[in-house]
Amino acid sequence: MKFILSWMVLLSCVSLSFAQRPLQEKEQYVLISTPYGNMVAKLYNSTPHHRDNFVQHVVAGAYDSTIFHRVIAGFMIQGGDPATKNLADTAIMQYTPTPPNQQILPEIRDDIIHERGALAAARDGNPRKASHAYQFYIVQGKTYDSTALETQYLERVKSANPNFHYTKQQAERYARIGGTPFLDQQYTVFGQVISGLEVIDKIAAQPTDKSNRPLKNIRMTITLLN
Repeated sequence: MKFILSWMVLLSCVSLSFAQRPLQEKEQYVLISTPYGNMVAKLYNSTPHHRDNFVQHVVAGAYDSTIFHRVIAGFMIQGGDPATKNLADTAIMQYTPTPPNQQILPEIRDDIIHERGALAAARDGNPRKASHAYQFYIVQGKTYDSTALETQYLERVKSANPNFHYTKQQAERYARIGGTPFLDQQYTVFGQVISGLEVIDKIAAQPTDKSNRPLKNIRMTITLLN
């Protein structure tokens, strides 16, 4: 009898232990459809406020028919502003203002870098590094060897975060697939394109005006996949 009771107590403790552990959050993915092909991006659970803000806008259709309004080859493609939904190719650029109380507070992490395909939140020059409620960019970038990281960019990154250093794995990714290390620790990266990286290259190759706006609007739709 004592043996049975002992096992019952043990099982109860084990059950309680599992019950108290938070369930792992389900990873969420989005499909970004453009005239130049489709991209699939994974959203990071480690940046929950940016993830949830983005998902909310996707579900509401806020990004559908918006344009990539800033495109710089070798750097990134930026878009998603709802004010561009009905903007003609030659019309003056319109932007949706984001008052400070609507900005998303930064979720900048040491373990997330601006590698090729990084999905990140745009922002103005506010000292809080708070993000625009809608606009985002996707990194194209270029490759950098470890020497360049250490001599050209690490000091700049450390000015934002003195304790930051590139891990061996991060340096290897910049050398192999590329990115934009000079943006690290400055903007919140909240996702990563995992399929359709070639679409970034096609969009980045389009002709632009002196403001880096494509001469012909490149519209998108974004759909939640799960």
